[in-house]
Amino acid sequence: MIDETALILSIRPLAQGYQVLTLAAPAIAAEAKPGQFVHVRVPSLDAARLRRPFSIYDADPVTGRLHILYKTVGLGTRHLAALPVGTELPVLGPIGRPFPLNPEGIPYLIGGGYGVAPLWFLASRLPRKGILFVGGRTAADILETDRFEEAGWEVRIATQDGSRGTMGLVTAPLDAALADKPQAELYACGPDGMLRAVGERAIAAGIKGWLSLDKHMVCGVGACLACVQKIRREDGADVLARVCVDGPVFESREIVW
Repeated sequence: MIDETALILSIRPLAQGYQVLTLAAPAIAAEAKPGQFVHVRVPSLDAARLRRPFSIYDADPVTGRLHILYKTVGLGTRHLAALPVGTELPVLGPIGRPFPLNPEGIPYLIGGGYGVAPLWFLASRLPRKGILFVGGRTAADILETDRFEEAGWEVRIATQDGSRGTMGLVTAPLDAALADKPQAELYACGPDGMLRAVGERAIAAGIKGWLSLDKHMVCGVGACLACVQKIRREDGADVLARVCVDGPVFESREIVW
């Protein structure tokens, strides 16, 4: 884990409050792995001094660039989105247990909203291509799918209002794919309801499902115990795991919902 002073290089706006923040953070970019996150302190924000956790959207160890895709949802992210290019940001990372990169079957990536962020980093590092399943409430919540398509990934979309792709939840196109080609390995990031549904499907199909949990984090280093999740060890015992350092990625059979 590295405590680095990063430099804002650009902020690229997407739809409805989403943006991609690009930082010069060569030390963290060199160590980052898909599924890990960084903890960012937003400068000059006296009302909220705690760091904010963000999944790593991409990292380039050659250029030293670190990319974060996030949505403006509160005071901290609103302030972050308004910072000018050239601002220095204290960034701690990379943190957490990453996704494994050795799928036993076709990789199926499942993302909900900005849960797609760590999945691009994962897709760019996996040794084989597969299918991205992405869901959202509306078409505006479907992000950056062109990058996956340009990289050779098949993309299947579902929106709850039917404004893009299949109408309904992202599990609908996932179910169709599992019925057609069940030899897959699942990787998911999004809201708890979606993650639980994906995990149940992985268990039912007898395949692995790697779920990136989204818990409220305070310290980000495992000290405060604000982000605990009950998991089941291989010996059958239930224990509390710290999502920030023991996760955020867990295999579906580990999680006790």
